[in-house]
Amino acid sequence: MIESAFEAFAARYEELNVASAQPEVIADVKKYQAILRELTDLEPRVQAWQAWQALEKRRLETEEMLSDPDLKEMAEEELKALRQETEERLMQMKLMLIPRDPNDSRNVILEVRPAAGGEEAALFAALLLRMYQRYAERSRMRFEPLSVSDTELGGVKEAVVMISGAGAFSRLKFESGVHRIQRVPITEAGGRIHTSTATVAVLPEAEEVDAEIRPEDVRIDTYRASGHGGQYINRTDSAVRLTHLPTGLVVTCQDEKSQLKNKEKAFRVLRSRLYDLLQGQKDASYAQDRRSQVGSGERNERIRTYNFPQGRVTDHRVNLTLYKLEAVLDGDLDEIIDALFMKEQEEKLRALSAL
Repeated sequence: MIESAFEAFAARYEELNVASAQPEVIADVKKYQAILRELTDLEPRVQAWQAWQALEKRRLETEEMLSDPDLKEMAEEELKALRQETEERLMQMKLMLIPRDPNDSRNVILEVRPAAGGEEAALFAALLLRMYQRYAERSRMRFEPLSVSDTELGGVKEAVVMISGAGAFSRLKFESGVHRIQRVPITEAGGRIHTSTATVAVLPEAEEVDAEIRPEDVRIDTYRASGHGGQYINRTDSAVRLTHLPTGLVVTCQDEKSQLKNKEKAFRVLRSRLYDLLQGQKDASYAQDRRSQVGSGERNERIRTYNFPQGRVTDHRVNLTLYKLEAVLDGDLDEIIDALFMKEQEEKLRALSAL
């Protein structure tokens, strides 16, 4: 089955090579660029297939040498080395057959909300938001707040941000779920350790072609923004609320002083939420789809625990514990994300075990 898949890659590569030399294709810029992108994507697979064929040719030639008493010992050693090289090449080819997430190259709409724990959960949500901001800075990605609502004590009621950069979704998609914190809250006089939670949802940014939004399907309301922003932001109807009537999705944005900018940001979030909804089952409600990402937010539902007394972070999906809590909260997430990525690859490989 692996051989037939790579034969198909090679045939397609040759077909595209021929097409890319046709004058009418070269004249059509979009078509020509699309062909070049596909050729670039296929090239490593074709090279792997050619290397595999070369190995097979060497194996057949070496097996013929076994009949010669003078060459038999050397041939056996050669075949042993070839078997190991063939196994390594086979693994590489299997990895190339793993389906890619089509959203991996997209930017990210990331949403953080407090769950169980009251004001301490809101403070934890603010801590997570800063962690993602620092991760974006470390990874040379752009961090752009779209809608952030603060509490009086410096916590976060709700935060929606965009993180832009190469492979943003491929790295941050593992952050979706319930995050749990264990520490002594600043509001706790008795010194008792409390457990609180916050939910994180990670959505791929959608383009206009991914989720078409008809103007007549959206109700736009404007109102005076509240919270931080100074006198100007509170005295004008700059905040925007979008309601997508067919689905009931609601998006608000009040971070900018300009109503137009808030409207543009709100539509970006709405488009991504609608795309996320459409990606799921057609008959599933948005609430069900979001619960599959973040759960109910209860304390016993968690993907990761941040334990302050012990200075540790534990990701429960890969049973990984790191004793560098401060570094992780400062955006040092790569070790955790790498472990989750490897687990994802292993699971996909198991699905290909029949090959």
